[in-house]
Amino acid sequence: MIDPLQAILQPGSLKTTTFPPTSRYHSIDTVTMETETGKTIVYLRRRFVPSAANFAPIQEHSVTDADRLDNVANQYLGDPEQFWRLCDANNVIRPNELVETIGNKIIITLPEGIPGYTNA
Repeated sequence: MIDPLQAILQPGSLKTTTFPPTSRYHSIDTVTMETETGKTIVYLRRRFVPSAANFAPIQEHSVTDADRLDNVANQYLGDPEQFWRLCDANNVIRPNELVETIGNKIIITLPEGIPGYTNA
């Protein structure tokens, strides 16, 4: 019988990442491919954008002519590099799409998978 602690401590058993926990790529695995010439290429697996249904809305932001997405992310999420969370929650692939149109509503949400209030 294999000791579970020993199994965890074996090389390669724990997932490692070079991306910080706040990165959209944090939980994405890397893959290694070797070319015919023997060159090793390391790349990220594809990241699938989550469904907007995975996010609990908490408020809306109305876009003004001076808005930049990094500033909006900083205002609501406390980190300008978290702009991708706004994109995910609003089903947007191209970030600038959220702030291109004055008056556009950006849904501000809790992080993916965290439920909101059902009777708010």
